[in-house]
Amino acid sequence: MSFHVQSLRSFFRYASSRGWCAAGIAESIDAPRLYTYENLPQGPSWEEVGKLLASVDGTSPVQIRSRCAILLCAVYGLRVGEVCWMRLEDIDWAEEKISVRRSKQRKIQTYPLTTEVGNALLRYLKEARPRCAQREVFVTLRRPYRPVTVGALSTMTQKLQKRLGLKLKRYGSHVLRHACATHLLAQGLTLKEVGDHLGHVSVAATRIYAKVDLTALREVAALDVRPLVACIEQCEQVAAPFYRMGEIQALRAVGNLGLGGVA
Repeated sequence: MSFHVQSLRSFFRYASSRGWCAAGIAESIDAPRLYTYENLPQGPSWEEVGKLLASVDGTSPVQIRSRCAILLCAVYGLRVGEVCWMRLEDIDWAEEKISVRRSKQRKIQTYPLTTEVGNALLRYLKEARPRCAQREVFVTLRRPYRPVTVGALSTMTQKLQKRLGLKLKRYGSHVLRHACATHLLAQGLTLKEVGDHLGHVSVAATRIYAKVDLTALREVAALDVRPLVACIEQCEQVAAPFYRMGEIQALRAVGNLGLGGVA
């Protein structure tokens, strides 16, 4: 939005300098005020994620690779780059763990290797991945073998989502990260736990998902604040006469109140 507003301002400044329009039009264009947490996270439902996985539950190398990559994005909430950069040595089969190189913090985060993800990885490595010198897990299926790019993986996911007729505001691999976070909240995890799972350093990055925590929002909506309001009104009725009447003794009593050494 800011980009479009700035483009319009630049156009009218130029038009004004050439005498094509009146002066001052650019300065009169105000950008709408945008709030950080105004929009909900855009992502498919968990049921739609299941449909997406079912659409690539086939036997071709492309389907096997696609299903494996989608599972990593959906189960662990990985960014598409983190999936592309995953290396063979990041999978610890003996300990049943998987290590992820976080794209933003450049740190290693370890997850338990779930049965479904482990089976998908094993099938991909045995049946679909070409034998090559590349150490990245996901590589192209034709020569010359090279790591799968972020754009290719995201485009693949986008095409599958559109082919299924999913009605999303945004398409691609990143929306699976939002689906993962929303699903974890629905399962009862706290915002802190969801943030840790997604690799967020700051709680502020996870705060947007508070708007989709329907259970917590219902509890807030059902909160009965009438006792609190009555208490406040009662306190105001007691305190107000001190100031209306100007009772000096009462004010002195408040001023001499002992607070137990509180500075």
